Formats: sequence, C-alpha cells, structure tokens
Amino acid sequence: MQALKIAATGMAAQQMRVDVISNNLANMSTTAFNARRAEFADLHYQQVSRPGTINASDGTLLPTGVQIGLGVRPLSVTINPQQGTLSQTGGDLDIAIDGSGYLEVTLPSGASAYTRDGGLKLSHDGLIVTSDGFAITPEITIPDDARDLSINADGEIYAYFDGEVEPELLGQFTLSDFSNEKGLEAIGGNLFLETEASGPPVVETPGVDGLGTIRQGYLEDSSVDAVQEITQLIQAQRGYELNSKVISAADQMLGATTQIR
Repeated sequence: MQALKIAATGMAAQQMRVDVISNNLANMSTTAFNARRAEFADLHYQQVSRPGTINASDGTLLPTGVQIGLGVRPLSVTINPQQGTLSQTGGDLDIAIDGSGYLEVTLPSGASAYTRDGGLKLSHDGLIVTSDGFAITPEITIPDDARDLSINADGEIYAYFDGEVEPELLGQFTLSDFSNEKGLEAIGGNLFLETEASGPPVVETPGVDGLGTIRQGYLEDSSVDAVQEITQLIQAQRGYELNSKVISAADQMLGATTQIR
C-alpha cells in the first residue's frame, strides 16, 4: 500500500502552498511586490501494466494499462508579473514604473540588482539611492542648493535653482527588461538578480521598445489580491485535511490486516 507515502507528499505540497500564500499576505503592503504562486506536478507512476502491452495470443493490446501514481512534487514557485495599482504620494523622489521594466541598482559588492520599488532617497552626499542605501544606476547626484525636482515620463531629472528660470538637467533614469522576468532570482529587499533563466538585461530609456514610463509622485502598490489569497488558503487547508484523512484511512486498513487471525 502506497497510500501513506502518497498522502504524505500531498500534505507536504499543501503545506508549501500555505507557505507561499502566507508570504503573499505578509507582503500586502510591500511596494511593488508581485504575488507568487506554487505549482506542482505528479510524481512517477508505478507501471503495473503498460498501455499497449500485448494481452492475448491473438495480439490484442491493452488500451490503457494500469498506472498507479505515487504522489505530487513541487514544480516551481512563480512570480505573477502583474503590475500593482499606482498610488499618489506626492514625493519628489517617489517614482512608479507604469509598464514593464526594472530600475538597476548597484550592490555593495559591485554587482547589479533590479527593482521596481521607486521609493528613492538621497544619501548624505546627494546621491539617489534606494531605501537600503544602494545607488541607482546610472548614478545621479542632486546638488544641495536644488530647490525643486521634476522627473518626466522619459526619466529625465530636472532641478530648479533660486535665481534661475530654466531647470537644469541632472541625468536620466534607465530601465532594464528581461526576456523571462519570471526567471529572476529574488534576494529580498525588493531586489532581483539576473540568472541564466532570465537572460541578460536590455537597458533602454523609459518608453522605448515597449518599456514603461516614469510617474513622479507615485508608488506601485503590491499586486496581492487578499480575497484570492484567502480563497487559495482555504483550498490549501482543505487539501491538507483530506490528505490527512487518507493517512488515517490507510492506517486503519493496515491495522485491520494486522488483526487478521
């Protein structure tokens, strides 16, 4: 009897599903967070008799055979790249990407990471950085005497100074896109790393080649749908309970065999 092992894989799968759902719900208020979804596949099959096996001397073939499944296994945890709602904040350095694309960030190690979290800040020397202090690439420095900042849809940053009518162009944000953004590696802090699965980044100006545009004074909300997540949580809980009942039933059946006299 394989029921105990099969049901155990089912309980482990539903537990993993609950873990993913709980992470989604925990990040309901995380800027630019994309919900994850656990995906599963069936395990190997015990081939009692294979389809197409000769079943009689006259050459009759079995149309289906007997194949007994051995459970379920985790296949992947994928990101749903659906864009969250853009919420107005009014902050000069709050930017949202309206469409596809990621901001490039330079980590302390010198490696590049990518984020859609546009809640930017200024370092002590006026450099535009993330909330964790990582510099945005390309690096842009805001002078201390800048009175006001303006960022257009193309990512160009203009500063206004006292005594000057025309603003001064300080730099321009670029966006990176990937052929398979689901293949990016999440490392926490709203950051992702390039992988072989994601492909190399394609860096362009916002609004070019299908990339999104920049919205100043906005931040992208989490794309987590609380109602859908709670529904998935109930389904996962019921699936866990059903698999536990299978274990109880298998235990009772095995107990009955040991009591045969």
